[in-house]
Amino acid sequence: MKQNEPIIVKQLLNASIEQVWEALTNVVHMRKWYFDVIPDFEPKVGFKTQFLVSSGERNFTHNWSVTEVVPNSKICYHWTFNEYPGESISTFEISKKEEQTLLKVKSEIITDFPTDIPEFKRESGKAGWEYLIYTNLVQFIDFKYS
Repeated sequence: MKQNEPIIVKQLLNASIEQVWEALTNVVHMRKWYFDVIPDFEPKVGFKTQFLVSSGERNFTHNWSVTEVVPNSKICYHWTFNEYPGESISTFEISKKEEQTLLKVKSEIITDFPTDIPEFKRESGKAGWEYLIYTNLVQFIDFKYS
């Protein structure tokens, strides 16, 4: 998959910046809305984690490495997969907007992923991020902080 343009997903959340930051960086919370198999996570530059996600007959061993952290504002991590070439960067930025918190997620391809794997098509990536943020994270925030 070659991305000339990053995938960008924005969502207003009914929670404070601190609460959204906690949802994005606390592994217990991340397991509830993001990936339930994340073994550990720390919002520290250089932190690395690895976990397996299966899709049908295909395995995707995720390798994450945190590359940038600005507490309560921004976190970036580098993604690769053991089974496939390619790499990407995901950036989560949060800011206050009136009584809500604005989350902006940007997924950028650094090195192309295989074009013959459906999960690596741009439409699949976009749909995945939209589901994770618009559905899973919103429901988690609403349940936890309403």
